[in-house]
Amino acid sequence: MDLRPLGGSGLTTPRLVLGGNVFGFTAKGEEAFRLLDRFAEAGGTMIDTADVYSKWVPGHVGGESETMLGEWLKRRGGKKGVLIATKVGYDAGLSAAEIERAAEASLARLGIDEIDLYYAHKDDSKTPLEESLAAFDRLVRAGKVRALGASNFDASRLAAALDLQESVGLARYEVLQPEYNLMARDGFEGPLQQLCIERGLGVLPYFGLASGFLTGKYRSEADFGKSVRGDRMGAYLNDQGRAVLAALDEVAAETGASPAQVALAWLAAQPGVTAPIASATSLAQLEELLGVLSLELSAVQVARLSEASAP
Repeated sequence: MDLRPLGGSGLTTPRLVLGGNVFGFTAKGEEAFRLLDRFAEAGGTMIDTADVYSKWVPGHVGGESETMLGEWLKRRGGKKGVLIATKVGYDAGLSAAEIERAAEASLARLGIDEIDLYYAHKDDSKTPLEESLAAFDRLVRAGKVRALGASNFDASRLAAALDLQESVGLARYEVLQPEYNLMARDGFEGPLQQLCIERGLGVLPYFGLASGFLTGKYRSEADFGKSVRGDRMGAYLNDQGRAVLAALDEVAAETGASPAQVALAWLAAQPGVTAPIASATSLAQLEELLGVLSLELSAVQVARLSEASAP
């Protein structure tokens, strides 16, 4: 198993992190528990969630994913080698009071004493960096969080946070979670990617399959009804999207893999990237995702995909 380090945190992960946005939403009950069991059985170690999952569902308030993961961990008898990543601040910001409150709530829902990787879910320009970063540092020093991460930060704000953390001896952001896939490259490639490489951060991209577009199941407007995310596919089904699908089909045929596996393997091969995050709502989908743990693309194949998807 190819285990990759997450910055200087001391944590490692194989080349796939399981997305927890579906738990309590489109993956529930025993089926959800089977997915989690199978992921751990296959050697997966990190499950990624957030305190707002799945607040977007009518009647949900957020925390449903963490609650379901907590039920699974209880059934499992504890984490037993599984790492839990969760996030704070998407809606309520990153004030010290909010970070402290949200961390305690997440710990309670998960039924654990320590969060392995705790993210600032997105930047909060209204709260001084000093306040947010000191609050995160206190959680680490109190043993409630093992490592810190930042999600949805641009290069300038991430650099400012890292500089402040390092200058005054605060626990550092060791991981970045950006949106990054074959259909969305501009936001990460360039200064942000270079910063992560230079400062030694792990990178765990989300939307690795572009909301399912890169699985290849959306080839025309008639396919949009295949999932609850189908209405997003119109943004991808253009000349670039068709070129990417064609390149994925070619490489999939050459490797005996699926387009989804190839898309994730391309991500795992990018400079600075530790592992993509992807979610599954069925065991069949999960088995497909697990293929990225062993799929190796050639440099020529990686270049072909990069050329087809060039912004």
